[in-house]
Amino acid sequence: MEKGLRENRKTEEIRAQFRETHLQVSDFIYPLFIEEGNNIKKEIASMPGIFRYSLDQINDELNEVVALGIKSVILFGIPLHKDAEGSESWNENGIIQQAIHYIKKNYPTLQVIADVCFCEYTNHGHCGVLCNHDVDNELTLKNLRKQVLAQAKAGVDMVAPSGMMDFAVLEIRDELNKNGFQHIPIMGYSVKYASAYYGPFRDAADSTPSFGDRRTYQMDSANRNEAIKEAQADVDEGSAILMVKPALSYLDIIRDLKNNFDLPIAAYNVSGEYAMIKAAGKNGWIDEQRVMMETLLSIKRAGADIIITYFAKEAAKILKASPTPPKEGLC
Repeated sequence: MEKGLRENRKTEEIRAQFRETHLQVSDFIYPLFIEEGNNIKKEIASMPGIFRYSLDQINDELNEVVALGIKSVILFGIPLHKDAEGSESWNENGIIQQAIHYIKKNYPTLQVIADVCFCEYTNHGHCGVLCNHDVDNELTLKNLRKQVLAQAKAGVDMVAPSGMMDFAVLEIRDELNKNGFQHIPIMGYSVKYASAYYGPFRDAADSTPSFGDRRTYQMDSANRNEAIKEAQADVDEGSAILMVKPALSYLDIIRDLKNNFDLPIAAYNVSGEYAMIKAAGKNGWIDEQRVMMETLLSIKRAGADIIITYFAKEAAKILKASPTPPKEGLC
């Protein structure tokens, strides 16, 4: 009888030798929610272990992130003042600009990525300027230019437009270039689906739409071929990284982008994916740690080079405690 494939699984040492996919701490980007105000450290009820911080309370979190070897954070701001256009997003002294400046000054080794959108800043919760109860693409692009320029002046390392406006990457690249910020790359939310998995994030960022939903500008979950067209548009417009969001229900899309484009592929392991694992783990229905690591591994195996995840700190602790070969069943 010929040798079977089980021979390659007999011991952990052998399994590690033949393992095709490996998670690393450097794969992760950790999201942070920064709230304007003082003395704020508020746990998000639907996302256990994730908090909203004011800048005067953020040091312990950032110290831990750096100590764990996480290299990148992506920032989401929650301002005190909201209006119809989200004008606080381009206020040079706005909360996200303050956060960028503070982190770059005090934690210079961290790569700071800024979300570029308006849903956290508008009083209606949509991702841009409204016209006839829908987001107007052209008016929103004008404001995106102002927002990204304010972030660039504050010292951001990378920007990530998440609103799914047509030609957003093109407009942002032009605004950065003409103001001397050619060095700042764009991570496009290239393929962002209108997903029910975003629910907990809307609690975290106070960004629930006051009416309707975002299906006129985010992608239909049924569409696969359209994802290639959206990603190609971001490539043509100057994106340095292509992103798929959410990750877990769209692993096929991650693989499609990996197979069709030479750029790095990011995937956002979103709030709903995080919340489900946390809830099931709390109830004892799953082995939370193993499911977490298996989930992240599946995203990496599908083709993601970068994973934005609320699990970054927890996964980093496991990976740091388990040098190659890793512990049984974890990755």
